[in-house]
Amino acid sequence: MREIVLDTETTGLDPLAGHRLVEVGCIELVNLVATGASFQCYFNPQRDMPTGAQDVHGLSEDFLADKPLFADKVDELLAFLGDAQLVIHNAQFDLGFLNAELERADKPRIANPYVDTVSMARRKFPGQRASLDALCERFGIDNAHRTKHGALLDSELLAEVYLELSGGRQRDLGLAPEMSGTANDGTAAPNNRPVRPARPHAPSEAELAAHAEFLNKLGADALWLKA
Repeated sequence: MREIVLDTETTGLDPLAGHRLVEVGCIELVNLVATGASFQCYFNPQRDMPTGAQDVHGLSEDFLADKPLFADKVDELLAFLGDAQLVIHNAQFDLGFLNAELERADKPRIANPYVDTVSMARRKFPGQRASLDALCERFGIDNAHRTKHGALLDSELLAEVYLELSGGRQRDLGLAPEMSGTANDGTAAPNNRPVRPARPHAPSEAELAAHAEFLNKLGADALWLKA
């Protein structure tokens, strides 16, 4: 299954108030394994950068001044997303900004299925903190280098969190082919387990008598008495 872990950075909290996207970062997973494929781009938001937002992600107006507009990169982004399921932390926030930018670019809204890892975390750990930093701490994921928010870095961390929320590295129990009964090529694997030797002696008279008594208690309908 192909999935895209996605994160954004913005100039504020509400696209309806005129705030804009300034960064999108995505990484590709196939069957919960990162393929190494990624998409990352900064955007010129064509507006000022509030101090509070810059304090979060460190992206200044000067830095973004020569970056492309969202409309100039939208086709590359949509091609990377394809029809994959999206994995997003607090999905309504990121999807709200993405859809607002898509509308400005005369593109259809995001129709991909998505997983919200905040909702996953709250179901799994009710009443506990569900921020990305809190989940990294819970699962022992190193985020010491996350001094500022960054869309691609946060996507990489979120991919690790998502793996843990989905069952972690024990998801498939790590069965080797000889244990699972299937070889790497899909064929039945040889059974290399030791064969238990046959009983080296016949049952004693006492064991036979006990067995006969057991069958007698079962009555004439016992399967052992039918031949």
